[in-house]
Amino acid sequence: MADKEQPTAGPHFVGKRDELIEAKRSFRTLEGRDILIIWHQGVFYAMDSYCYHAGGTLQNGDIEEFNGKLCIICPKHKYKISLAEGEGLYKGVDPALKPSMPRWYSKGVKQRIHTVTETNGDVYVKLSDECGWIDSDYYQGEKGKVEREKAEAAEKKQS
Repeated sequence: MADKEQPTAGPHFVGKRDELIEAKRSFRTLEGRDILIIWHQGVFYAMDSYCYHAGGTLQNGDIEEFNGKLCIICPKHKYKISLAEGEGLYKGVDPALKPSMPRWYSKGVKQRIHTVTETNGDVYVKLSDECGWIDSDYYQGEKGKVEREKAEAAEKKQS
């Protein structure tokens, strides 16, 4: 996939601190990009709202710690995504290691992460200015909406 320039405007006001804390998770669309804002253990996080794997909505995903990293678990296929870096994690076995024991591995950054700041009780999100393709980009915008619908239809067909 060719590199594409990411939006760099902002930061965007997304809400009052107290309201976002009470909600714990909030959905916003900023510059055509669907963002999930999460309050967890005293920290705000923001990431693309749809899982990089198959476009599942992350808003209702559980948050657990894996390999020392807080991760949201996609409710659709149980993919684990670190809140801080957007890194995809999986548990596997390296057959070259004896004894072979399951351990956590990284797939690298798969989910676009955005910067959250707070000023006088107002919370802002600055969209990622990281250039280049990140897998979660696939499910963003109008084209992403079509792709999410296709993925959903294919999944229904298989069930």
